[in-house]
Amino acid sequence: MRDSSSSSGLRFMKMHGLGNDFVVIDLRDGSAAPGEALVRALADRHFGVGFDQLVLIEAAKDADARMVFHNADGSLSSACGNATRCVARHLLNETGADTVTLETGRGLLRCVDAGGGLVRVNMGAPLLEWDAVPIAGQMDTLHLPIEGDPVATGMGNPHCTFFVDDAEAVDLALFGAAQEIHPLYPERTNVEVVQILSRTEIRVRVWERGAGITLASGSCSCAAAVAAARRGLTERRVLVRLDGGTLDIDWRDDGVHMTGPSAHVFSGTLTPAFLEAL
Repeated sequence: MRDSSSSSGLRFMKMHGLGNDFVVIDLRDGSAAPGEALVRALADRHFGVGFDQLVLIEAAKDADARMVFHNADGSLSSACGNATRCVARHLLNETGADTVTLETGRGLLRCVDAGGGLVRVNMGAPLLEWDAVPIAGQMDTLHLPIEGDPVATGMGNPHCTFFVDDAEAVDLALFGAAQEIHPLYPERTNVEVVQILSRTEIRVRVWERGAGITLASGSCSCAAAVAAARRGLTERRVLVRLDGGTLDIDWRDDGVHMTGPSAHVFSGTLTPAFLEAL
């Protein structure tokens, strides 16, 4: 899918990584990016298509492609791990290559065909200093002065990770919405509630900034794994059990490597009538 627009409408792909779902629009032909009104209309699961994030694929000089991420509320995000894996799979299939490099607000991300339909993405080194996350003032990111003693981590987007005895018992809709807008996070934050299952396995439930509860999140899984390892609760490589499935997260010296599946559900075209109604 290279020509994103035509006289008959706007072409898109619907993709997901473990139920974390995306509308993907390929703009490598130079087509104009959708405005905020279209992003919000597309995000509506009743009147549009529905997604957790909108992903725009653009041409890049120093990478195979550039990605721009929009949350369901229209806001921008610099990182989205599951979407990166989905787009990487699309480009791997398109080119027949074993690796692709994708440019994001996080930097250049190397993506590798891991076999068995899986893709491994190096999400880069975690950001552990307060001003890089960012949080509002100088403090220990391993123990934030917030009830529940969470950990702050930056993965190109901000994260707040809470460790709990029972992840299923948390009212995530209420808890996540409150923590997303905590004043210590000037750009709002993603929220993870994490239950330690063993030294190599954790249960994670996710509230994504600008999207709400999602079945999975790559960057949230990376942040949760880094936070658990920093606290000494797990090894640096763990299986992350999410509502939508499992990711393998491996915090290595050169970055946090995320391995998991992706799915291209369907391709479609937004009608001129839908586009003209905005």
